[in-house]
This record gives sequence, structure tokens and C-alpha cells, in this order.
Amino acid sequence: MSLNLTQIDRVETITKEDFIKNYFKPQKPLVIERFIEDWPAYKKWSLDYMKEVAGDKIVPLYDDRPVDYKDGFNEPHAKMKMSEYVDLLQREPTKFRIFLWNILKEVPVLQKDFSYPDFGLRLMKGLPMLFFGGRDSYTFMHYDIDLANIFHFHFEGKKKCILFDQKQNEHLYKIPHSLITREDIDFNNPNFKKWPALKNAEGYLAELEHGNVLYMPEGYWHYMRYITPGFSMSLRAIARKPQNLSKAIYNVFIMRSLDNIMRRLRGQKWIDWKNEQAIIKTNKRLEKK
Repeated sequence: MSLNLTQIDRVETITKEDFIKNYFKPQKPLVIERFIEDWPAYKKWSLDYMKEVAGDKIVPLYDDRPVDYKDGFNEPHAKMKMSEYVDLLQREPTKFRIFLWNILKEVPVLQKDFSYPDFGLRLMKGLPMLFFGGRDSYTFMHYDIDLANIFHFHFEGKKKCILFDQKQNEHLYKIPHSLITREDIDFNNPNFKKWPALKNAEGYLAELEHGNVLYMPEGYWHYMRYITPGFSMSLRAIARKPQNLSKAIYNVFIMRSLDNIMRRLRGQKWIDWKNEQAIIKTNKRLEKK
């Protein structure tokens, strides 16, 4: 048995009007296959090119270890020169990923390789972020703290993406006061005996290749798995729905602060309690049904 996933719509290209009408307004994900072929990045961007232009930069690395109470918010697990990291990616599988790397700040020359596309949404130009990963590395299922509309541009290799909307929260073993699900769920090959509520979740699936763009609507959960070594860039537009905007403000200014305070006060007991609550609450809802 596998997750109940629908293939995400795919188009070669799309007009701003059709995107707004058919995908943004109904908040439906989309893969655009050939939208950025006029960007210099389409021909230039590869792991070798990143090694060439950013080889001396020290990059933050993350792996798939569970959250520890001593970890700060988005605190890296290791650091490495970009040249060494690319060598590692090309040499062997590795769990290390680059997560939320701001290219505007670190490698300004890369700004010349892309433009901000007009999807009919106002993109936040200070926040283009790069994400790198080795074969079989993955991100935990999570949604972004600001519940933004995300445009995810993939370069080199292949990447598997599983998405769920916020309506699926009750089936996903969501961690309270957090942006993640249980970290011991393997969304690539889920154990339904251990996680029975997942059988009721309805989501989306896509595989990205070089030059593809994935649109993820506001607050969508996403799990990303690198089938081969590669990297992606995300551009984002602020949440438009009032309930999502208010939730984003709550997450940034209240939830994150509360979580940090409780980690300091209760340590690992706080993390363990949250993990237990994810199972207790999900199973209670499952039993009612």
C-alpha cells in the first residue's frame, strides 16, 4: 500500500492570467516544465558551476537527525567549503543538505543569471534561497513558517516532491507548536501499521528535472527527496489569504518564541512531549472516525 497521491498538473508554460485563475486562486499546485529556458541559469547552473563561483564559501549543512532541544532554530549540523561539498555530492551519497542559503548575500554574481518572473504575484526579492542535496537525502515533511506561495526552480538531476494542503493536518501526525510531522515517518515508504492515519491523507506527487518550476500554494506541506544530486532555488510571495497571513504572524512572533522558551525550561522533555502528543491527538481523531 502507498500514500494516496495525485500527480501534480504539468504544463510546458503558462500565462499569468491562466496561472492566477487555475492555480493561484484555487490554491492548486503546478509544475511548469519550460518556463525558464531564457534564463542564463538554465544553461549555466550546475553543481560544477556552483563550485566554480562559490567554491570558497563556507556553507551550512543539515542532515536528517531528529530535532534536539539544544538545537537552535535552523541551526546547521555542520559547515564545509562549497567546493568540498560539491565534491562530496558527486562522489557518494550523503545526508548533508544545504537549506535556506541566501545567494543574494553570499554570491552576488548569481543574481545576473535569473530574473523575477511575473506570475501575477509580488515576489519577495530579498529572499531567493538555494537548497542542495545528495542522492537519497531528504527533508522532513514540513511547511514554511510564513505560509508563503513558493516557486521552486530545480537544477541538475531529479527530485521527488510530495505535497499536502493544510486540510490534511489531522492525518499527518503533526507535531504541536511546530512546522513538522513526526520525523520518524518515512514518507517515501510509509509504515501504515505504525502510522494508520496516513491512509486517509490525500496529497500530491511530482518529480522535478532540470529547468522545472514547482508552484506550492500557501502553507502546503512538502517532503523533498533527491533522486540524484542536485539543487533548487525558491522564490516566494507573501500569503494572501487572511487566515494564512495571521497564522504566519503567529508562527513568527509567538509560536517560535514559545517553543524556544519551552526548550530552555524543559529541555528534551518538551521535544518528547510534543512527539507523544502528535500520536495521541492523531489517534484520537482516527478513533472518532
